[in-house]
Amino acid sequence: MRALARVQEWYGPHSSTSAEWPVDALMMAKGETTISVVLPARDEESTVGDIITTIRGDLIERTPLVDEILVVDSNSTDATAERAREAGARVVAQNDVLPHLPPLTGKGEALWKGLAASKGDIVVYIDSDLRSFGAHYVTGLVGPLLVDTGIHFVKATYERPYVAADGSVQRGDGGRVTELVARPLLNMFWPELAGFAQPLGGEYAARREVLERLPFVTEYGVEFGLLVDLLQLVGLDAMAQVDLGHRIHTHQPMAALGRMAGQIMQTAWSRLERQGRVLASEPPAHTLLQFGLDNDVALVDVAVAERPPLASLVLEEDLA
Repeated sequence: MRALARVQEWYGPHSSTSAEWPVDALMMAKGETTISVVLPARDEESTVGDIITTIRGDLIERTPLVDEILVVDSNSTDATAERAREAGARVVAQNDVLPHLPPLTGKGEALWKGLAASKGDIVVYIDSDLRSFGAHYVTGLVGPLLVDTGIHFVKATYERPYVAADGSVQRGDGGRVTELVARPLLNMFWPELAGFAQPLGGEYAARREVLERLPFVTEYGVEFGLLVDLLQLVGLDAMAQVDLGHRIHTHQPMAALGRMAGQIMQTAWSRLERQGRVLASEPPAHTLLQFGLDNDVALVDVAVAERPPLASLVLEEDLA
């Protein structure tokens, strides 16, 4: 009950809508602050160009709020990089950033490399598969950061409908792993974070100085890990969420969602261990046996690697 009261106390003052952050007001608050928008992208040629075109047209050419659009090409096999460049983004190949480090895979790796390659004081992450993107995604996320120095991290919330193969729309059914895995885990072990409506959403913004002090899980546990680590690093009152309306994106097949769920559980376990909240004689298994519709069986690895805080690498290089 105490945790619920804490969430209720936090929710109102730290929740807003994108309409509360008009771009003209943000330009007055921007001052010398620089803003980078980072898009991790793998095989997103059909959507990445439209997202970049919107940001460039509305938030660079029409109103100079954004200083940089960076796409991290995560080993795409299609024309993602070409479409991003044509639309006006700077594109970097994931493995070309900090090339002296052994390459890793996964979304979190692309996010961490994007942090390393970008330059802004505020970093905004936007997924590249969005089919409902508008400039308000960016303005909503940076708004609290520009006007309140006490806010260090802003997470998006939205309605996530499920769009079936036949085009039918099922309201609220888009965040399956959120409802079945992430939300129960947060309520069980980090109930202060229960007020975040979309803990796994890929749209969020933060101050660079904070992001550089966080480790990044390299796979799909990255958003879960960042929330938990931010709670410990800056505290709940330095975190906020903004309602962006609705989010339509590409849906993963069930087997992929199972692997995602396994990676999130591995991430949660690592945080519980790190915080001294669980003790085990041996680590949890990191394999997942999956069964297909035709009685085919696959054994997949759901282990998650982790990149250290970027600031620790910079410090090591300075001391070398």
